[in-house]
Amino acid sequence: MRFMTKVLTMLGIILLGGAPVLRAEPVALDTDALATLAVQDHGRKKPFTTFAQETLLTMSGTSALPVEQADGSVVKLSPEEVVLDLWFKPEGWDDKPIIMLNFLELKKKFGLPLDQKLFSFNELIKQPLLGELLDEAQKLRQADKADSLTSLQKEAEHLGERLRMFQDVVNGQKQTIFPNPISAEGRWGTIQDEVPGTGIWLTANTDLRSPDSPEYHAGQKFTVWYQAYRGGDITAFNAQTPQVVESLRALAPQFYPAASTLQFEYNYMTLHPFRWAWISYLCALLILSLTALWAKTIGYRLTWALVLAGLGFEIYGFACRIIISGRPPVTNMYETVIWVSFGAMLFATILESIYRKRYFFYAGLSASVLALIVADSQPTILDASINPLTAVLRNNMWLTIHVLTIVSSYAAFALTAALGHIALTMSLWGKRYATALGEVQFFIYRAMQIGVLLLAAGTILGGVWANYSWGRFWGWDPKETWALVTLLCYLALLHGRLAGWWRGFGLSVGSVVCFLSVMMSWYGVNFVLGKGLHSYGFGTGGFSYVACFAVFEVIFVAFVLWWNRKHATAKIASTAVSRKPDEGLAGQGA
Repeated sequence: MRFMTKVLTMLGIILLGGAPVLRAEPVALDTDALATLAVQDHGRKKPFTTFAQETLLTMSGTSALPVEQADGSVVKLSPEEVVLDLWFKPEGWDDKPIIMLNFLELKKKFGLPLDQKLFSFNELIKQPLLGELLDEAQKLRQADKADSLTSLQKEAEHLGERLRMFQDVVNGQKQTIFPNPISAEGRWGTIQDEVPGTGIWLTANTDLRSPDSPEYHAGQKFTVWYQAYRGGDITAFNAQTPQVVESLRALAPQFYPAASTLQFEYNYMTLHPFRWAWISYLCALLILSLTALWAKTIGYRLTWALVLAGLGFEIYGFACRIIISGRPPVTNMYETVIWVSFGAMLFATILESIYRKRYFFYAGLSASVLALIVADSQPTILDASINPLTAVLRNNMWLTIHVLTIVSSYAAFALTAALGHIALTMSLWGKRYATALGEVQFFIYRAMQIGVLLLAAGTILGGVWANYSWGRFWGWDPKETWALVTLLCYLALLHGRLAGWWRGFGLSVGSVVCFLSVMMSWYGVNFVLGKGLHSYGFGTGGFSYVACFAVFEVIFVAFVLWWNRKHATAKIASTAVSRKPDEGLAGQGA
């Protein structure tokens, strides 16, 4: 029987054209082990996995790099694979598309394909115009004329930073993994460095140390680890990673981050709580919409459950960022966007629990989903990195009170604008939604009151902080000025309602239009004007998206106004035609 089995097997192999080739699955990097390897970067100690993700996002604008293989297939490399490859096997990476360049005007100047996003280091570094733009930008900065930089020069600077980052990673200058043995805040070393002032060499040149020293042991472990990766033995590399981490920890155990601390940040980075938040909110919005006419009770309860789940994800995400950074999570554009989404949903939940009319959920969920999707999908514009504060922001009390109050007012105004869109859309159907329209217009008024109260308090507290930081309460800085302009816009809107200048429809229009002043204060001052003492918030990018949003809002409001005027005129005309001639004369005689 065994003989017959062998014969049949051989016949099958012959008929099928040979024995099947069993291909082993490639061994993946042990990211859990890499998470316990600390890197000092941007003034703090972070897991290697976080360092790799932030590095790849900065260089390439993506969380997974597509790389063409020798056989023509394309595989996506993880951030850890890209950074380790650049570090340990840099051969050939100069010619692979890895550096992001999105700015069309700069690509036109360089003569590069306009539809291409990633370019090789050699393609970009050999551009003579790049050197000229960088020289011009440097001269303007040295002359204290940074405000005069053109968008082309700014983008050239950003490109130069990405090119320098590529070089630093390839040379190992960015991978500062060797802890400083004499200071908790001191500079860490790379594999080539010596810690300044200590005389301690942190290199793999282990003959400089006795075999019993921690430096010798760390150098030996690093060399074996390096050779395993370079030789393609990922199994051995994974096995060596914990040993490398422990040998580095032994160089300065009192200053090296605890494994639990590094693992905590790794868990936050891999969970993506704010992504799960917008998924929960989006599901809640869909269920709420689909059950508007049937199964209302079940749909409403499911909506509440998903809303609370989304808020839970956001609270967890903020708690993680606070624990990791030791500060309130509102110090850059990314953090303010996700805080606005949280604030809008929180205000909507509170007001919905009071009035139980669903409209707050429609508005809050729409605003929150939009904000969170933008934050999640635009990592190059909204940098999610957790970095230390600049000097002016290091007073946590004022940062918490002033900035959180201001950004929370933006959240209330975002909710107001979303309710305004609902009200204006209802107005297009005339009397069909007359009762509901009156309710929504009242809710706009309530949400706007919350926003005005918070913005007024935040502006006053900002003056107190300005006096504390800069020695004056008010200096007509662009950020201060636009905060005041925004406050005056909404105060005029509320005053006009109380004075009888306009009613619910006018308030609805104003809630949408006035939010453009919020966008200018929130985004425009930092990203468009780029001037003033609030330089910690400056950045570039996203202007086309914000401009399209503003144009859409203006067109939407103009269309609603035209539609309502058209139908109001038609109604008056039809009423006049339907009257009898003697009724008109009788009216005149009376």
